[in-house]
Amino acid sequence: MRSKKAILNITTSLLLQVVIVISSFIIPRYIITTFGSDINGVVVSISSFLAYIVLLEAGVGGVVKAALYKPLANKSVKQISGIIKATERFFKVIAFLFLIYTCIIAIVFPYITNNLFDYIFLFSLVVIIGTSSFVQYYFGITYSILLQADQRGYISSIFQILTIIANTIISVILINSGFGIHIVLLGSAAIFVIRPILLQIYVKRKYQITSDCQIDNNAIKQRWDGLGHHIAFFLHRNTDVVVLTIFTSVREVSVYNVYYMVVAGMQKLVNTLTSGVEAAFGNMIAKGEKSALEKNFRLYEFISFTSTTILFTSAGLLILPFISVYTQGITDVDYYKPLFAYVLVLAEAIYCVRLPYNAVVLAAGHFKQTRNAAYMEAIINIVLSTLLVMFWGMTGVAIATFIAMSFRTIHYAIYLSKNILNRSIFVFVKRVAVSIIAAGITIFFAKVVPFMEINSYIEWIGYAIVITLIALIINILLSLIFYIDEMKRLFSISKKIINRKK
Repeated sequence: MRSKKAILNITTSLLLQVVIVISSFIIPRYIITTFGSDINGVVVSISSFLAYIVLLEAGVGGVVKAALYKPLANKSVKQISGIIKATERFFKVIAFLFLIYTCIIAIVFPYITNNLFDYIFLFSLVVIIGTSSFVQYYFGITYSILLQADQRGYISSIFQILTIIANTIISVILINSGFGIHIVLLGSAAIFVIRPILLQIYVKRKYQITSDCQIDNNAIKQRWDGLGHHIAFFLHRNTDVVVLTIFTSVREVSVYNVYYMVVAGMQKLVNTLTSGVEAAFGNMIAKGEKSALEKNFRLYEFISFTSTTILFTSAGLLILPFISVYTQGITDVDYYKPLFAYVLVLAEAIYCVRLPYNAVVLAAGHFKQTRNAAYMEAIINIVLSTLLVMFWGMTGVAIATFIAMSFRTIHYAIYLSKNILNRSIFVFVKRVAVSIIAAGITIFFAKVVPFMEINSYIEWIGYAIVITLIALIINILLSLIFYIDEMKRLFSISKKIINRKK
């Protein structure tokens, strides 16, 4: 049952990420071509500034999931209800603070951008984007956490897929109909109200959550330890944009965001593995199934490393041709940034490498033990980004992110090896070495393929298929040499799934 849920979570999460990636390419393209790079940069900047309020969540989402694993395994309705009640009360406070923070950003943001646009124009834009963020983030978040902890994250994913598709369609229709950016974003805010309503209906029918219970504040007692993890994750997503907004221009932010859409798409695909199995690992740890944990983690680690190597090696070779096609006809700013592209791809690849370790550390509830490294990563990212942006612009910001990501990834690997899995750190070193070799060989053979001039998405897709196949074949061959046991197990699991469907 646990494996079936994990597969279902991975499948729906993968579909969700594909939908998110497609939507993230469609909407910005329409905004840039219709309203210009400045408006796109402003929208991205406002979203990043508003995102800082999620730090008040203090990482409580991961803490609550870790607290829910045991009562869910034991089917203790009272314990589950007590945790949910405490979480809901916590988020009500956060919701109120978010509204205040949005008002503050609405007042000061026009000055941050040196009054690039009319004050009222920017003020109202912040309010609209803030409303959309508020609806997406705070309504239904408690129910979403419960479903993830119970290995039913696929329910939340399905609802999210529906709302994202609806949002993309509505946004394109509004833009093509000649409406301004404010109306387009208001349409998005209205669509995103649907998901929390659907979540609430499902959870109330599926779970017997009762209000007649004692609030379990102990469930979120580790939230300040979880804060470090939350800060590091948040800064990974938002620091670059904020630094670029303050020290460069919103046009540079627009360029950064177009490149980040590509690597974020790769990251989301790899991340589907984490969203599908973290709850399963939590269930194993709660039941004391150490052997099952170690066995399943080896396979999960292998899949994560291999998929990261294939996707990001391909991305490094394909990102510039894609950007050239994507930005055809856009002349208000130069979108061709080779060095920045390669550093950004490498930084995001390092982040994806650590996802398996992050999943098990959080599933085990080791927030306090690993919080200092999380804080250190955040400090490195902020300090280096602020310094290097002065010399190399967005490339300097990407370098800072790469250094911060590398530090935390190495720490995670060492901590997990010593304190949870009790294995040699050379297992991690070997995986990194094999990935580097696979990437190097892929790049070598990719250069052998005659490079044609790419002027359309169809031509790019054809080239992408060739490059991805080269990366896939090389990684499979190396895996047969270095990871034959994992390959046999993966083949066995795949065979069982196919036979079960038949």
